Amino acid sequence: MKAIDLAYVRYQTPDLSRLETFLLDFGMHPAAPCDGKRLLMRGSGTAPFVYEAVLGSEPRFLGAGLQVASRADLAALARLPGSSAVEPVSELPGGGERVRMRMPDGFEIDALYGAVPAQPLHLPRADDFNAAAAKPRKNVPVRVARQTQPVRRLGHFVLHVSDHEASVGWLRERFGLIASDYLAVPGQPGRTIGSFLRVDAGEAWVDHHCMLVLQAPVVGVHHCSFEMDGLDAVMSAHDFLLERGYTLDCGVGRHLLGSQIFDYWRDPFGFRIEHYTDGDVVNHLHRASVFAGTADETTQWGAKPPLDFFS
Repeated sequence: MKAIDLAYVRYQTPDLSRLETFLLDFGMHPAAPCDGKRLLMRGSGTAPFVYEAVLGSEPRFLGAGLQVASRADLAALARLPGSSAVEPVSELPGGGERVRMRMPDGFEIDALYGAVPAQPLHLPRADDFNAAAAKPRKNVPVRVARQTQPVRRLGHFVLHVSDHEASVGWLRERFGLIASDYLAVPGQPGRTIGSFLRVDAGEAWVDHHCMLVLQAPVVGVHHCSFEMDGLDAVMSAHDFLLERGYTLDCGVGRHLLGSQIFDYWRDPFGFRIEHYTDGDVVNHLHRASVFAGTADETTQWGAKPPLDFFS
């Protein structure tokens, strides 16, 4: 079985209206009217929705969905221990069929096939960048307003797990994910505690990672991350979210592993959520490295996360 892309992340929240206001300001759009029990949000790309929240007594991360390549993959996943049967998805935008499974720490992971893509939202093209060596933008000034900037798509999410090896093995068996890079205990490169995982598309170019799985003392989600259309979009959104009074977690800066320009925020219930742009893409020729440094050393320039950022 092979995953071909991420589909969505799923949360529980005690206040759908408050969360919707934040996600609208963050750059998402309603994928369907909120019925008071479930909130469904989309980006500007073709995914029918990228974020689901259901009403519940306390805020918590529920899980995520990954697209698979065929219905045969769904059938094979349904035969594995702990999997649901193949079931139709009639209540969610895009439809299709899914199999729901649980990772070793209890995260609900859906395999999705056959969802109908949404029509992309019309967006202005990102401005060309005039570098010293080439200046493609001619007679066109840059004018960027401090306002909500649309997110394009779900790029990745990060899980804290109790057993790194078992969790990565689970994801490899069911979705064929492979490692792009590894995190190790600082100063001990032989003690791997984290894996940046990507879909295996052979020669085709894919994001450096769709997931990071990291051993940590507390199990849960670290963050989910959404791609933006360029640096101006990230910076404009950064200023707008500050003006709206939201909590900045860490940003703006450029990661070492994956190279993304990042900007982390906290939603109204304390969960990290990230804007990013300019991430690496890799294929079968990429060779994984091992990083055995501290969290603040994962930033090439800009805001450095605190030492306990990945704890």
